[in-house]
Amino acid sequence: MHLPGPATHTGPHRRCIRWVLACALTFWTVTAGASDPGIVQQMLREGRTAEALLTVDQVLKSRPQDLAWRFLRGVVLTEQNKLGEAEAQFLQLAAERPELPEVYNNLAVIYGRQDQFEKARQALEMSVRLQPRNALTHENLGDVYAKLAAQSYARALEQQPGHAGLPVKLALVRELFAPLPRPR
Repeated sequence: MHLPGPATHTGPHRRCIRWVLACALTFWTVTAGASDPGIVQQMLREGRTAEALLTVDQVLKSRPQDLAWRFLRGVVLTEQNKLGEAEAQFLQLAAERPELPEVYNNLAVIYGRQDQFEKARQALEMSVRLQPRNALTHENLGDVYAKLAAQSYARALEQQPGHAGLPVKLALVRELFAPLPRPR
């Protein structure tokens, strides 16, 4: 899922944003009848999230039940780091349309940003059940399992500080999420 590390690491965070946008683009191809969301997606790419939310909310005033625009609203809220509101948006969509794997992918992003990796795992496993051939979802699920492994290794190390193999395992898992060096 390319979960973001600490706030100072922008590399994984940018990948997470691209993943959310990719899910949104996939969703648009599945959901017929919606107006072109390209303007809002461009605003998100340019970091104009406040303007994007205003645009989405304007559309939703005239079409409050439009599934695609409600989904996009959740994406914009996620981009604004309004994770509670975004979660509520996606949970509502999941209740109404539990067959849409993109909703669960986006819930997993929200849970991952909040270090709620067990919830992220559950959301991604639901997405995999709905769309078993989505490679990105499988990759994201692997990332969540690695985060859960890091948490378990850290807890084990606290309980058994003298265990020789645990620091090595923990370092290897943490290395997976280290920011990539910038090309020169």
